Amino acid sequence: MTQLILNGQAVETSASTVLELLTDQGLTQGRFAVEIDGRLVPKSRLANTELFDGMSIEVVQAVGGG
Repeated sequence: MTQLILNGQAVETSASTVLELLTDQGLTQGRFAVEIDGRLVPKSRLANTELFDGMSIEVVQAVGGG
C-alpha cells in the first residue's frame, strides 16, 4: 500500500499509477488538471506516472457557471 496526500487528505492506496488512483477516486470526470509535488502534469503522462509514498497530488476540476 502506498501512502500519499490527495487534495490535502492522507490516502492509502493499492493503485500503482496516478491515473489508476484518480479513476478509483472518481476524479477523472469532465475537465481536470493534476499537480504532483507542485508541478503540473499533462494528462497524457498520468497513466505512466507511478505512485510512491509521500507523494502530494492536487486535482482541480473545472466547473462551468454563469
